[in-house]
Formats: sequence, C-alpha cells, structure tokens
Amino acid sequence: MTTTHGISVDVRTPDGVADAYLTHPDDGATHPGVLVMQDGFGLRPSLHALADRIAANGYTVLVPNAYYRHGRAPVLDLPDFIDPARRPEIFEQVFPLIRGLTPELLRSDVGAYLTWLATSPQVTAGKVGITGYCMGARLAVLAAAMFPDRVAAVAGFHGGPLVTDTADSPHLAVADITAELYFAHAGEDHHMTPEHIAGFDKALEAAGVRHRTEVYEGAEHGYTQADTSAYDVDADERHYRELLALFDRNLRT
Repeated sequence: MTTTHGISVDVRTPDGVADAYLTHPDDGATHPGVLVMQDGFGLRPSLHALADRIAANGYTVLVPNAYYRHGRAPVLDLPDFIDPARRPEIFEQVFPLIRGLTPELLRSDVGAYLTWLATSPQVTAGKVGITGYCMGARLAVLAAAMFPDRVAAVAGFHGGPLVTDTADSPHLAVADITAELYFAHAGEDHHMTPEHIAGFDKALEAAGVRHRTEVYEGAEHGYTQADTSAYDVDADERHYRELLALFDRNLRT
C-alpha cells in the first residue's frame, strides 16, 4: 500500500459548511473518489484511519461530518474507547442527531459532497463509490438512489435500519439504484434481524439491483469500528477485502 496524505477540508453545502477529512495517495496522481458515510458516533480519529486504509489502495476518500449543523467534529463527547454497555448515556447524545438527518437534508448534503469530489484535483473524473457504517449504510443506500448517475458502487457494513415501516425506508428506494451493492450484516445485530435482511434482499432482487449480501456470523453491530467494544479484527479484515474488490470492479476503467 502507498503512503497517504490526509487533511481537514471544508465542504460548502446549502445549509452551511461541513467539515470533513480528505485522504488520498501521496503520489501526485488523480484517483477514483470514495465517500465514507460515518457511523452514529461521528467523525473521529478511528474513521480517519479507516479512510486512510481505503486511500492507500488507490482512492481519494472524503469523510464528512454528518452532524456539521451541530458544530465541527467532534460533535459528541466520546471516550477514547467506546463501550455503550458501560456508557449507555452516549446514545442519549447520538439518537437525536441521527433522527435529525432527514432524507431532505441528506439529499442536500450528498449533492454537495459529490460536487466537491467531482471538482477536486485529486479525483479522477467519473462515478464514485460510497461505503457506510451502521447508520451510514442506510444513508449510503438512500444516497445511491438519490444520485444514480453519480454512484457506481455502494457497500454497507453492520448497517441499519434498512427495512422499516416508514415512507423513507431504504428498501423502498432501491428501484432507482444503478450501482452495484455489497452488504455485510453482523450475525449478532438486533438492528438487522434475519427477517430484515430477507426483506432488504427481496427488494433488491425485485428491483434488479446488482448485489451480494453476506452475514458475518459471530460479529457484533459495529465490528469495523476499532475504537469500540464491538470491534472484530477478522470481520474487519474481511470488510476491507470485500470493499476494495467492489470498488476495484466498478471504479477502475
């Protein structure tokens, strides 16, 4: 893997300025663009490291602070090691921020992120890839449906909720997706039960969306997040292999 260069950048949106982390190979060349949709805990050093690893494989990666309307990252007061079982009050901070990310705000924000990538001198012209974690997987599906002409590949890891009884459920939007999808659910995850997974797959199949779904047995919700108690090194390595294979197939021409 190559050396990467990471910096903080500001992305102007219709509602203000989103702070973000940008990382790319330190080789002076352009590379396909990737948008990382954060988990519920927000933009922090562990997500920088995740983005750096993707970038080291030949991508220019943007990780926006999805909560920028509430301030620059870190928006949440988090410990260095996140164990929700010992710190349940963390979710009292997280849930209102998640609920505030409506589809209307998401469309506005993602449009700005994609435009920023398209005009970046570090990004190769063409469609981008999106990868999302926890709530970010849900946002990634909706983003791919909102911008089918700009997104070529989408991955979601320990994502949820992807099937709900609300009008903005991601499984109801998949008919507009043209990207290839890869989803890796956690085997131990009440956010995505076997029934939810089957319902999401059924919607993708009915829409004719190219996709592959796997369940990482034994892994917990959050298995890719190295600063949490759910982290699983084997599942995380598997995540990188599948994610990079997906991006290599769809973003390199």
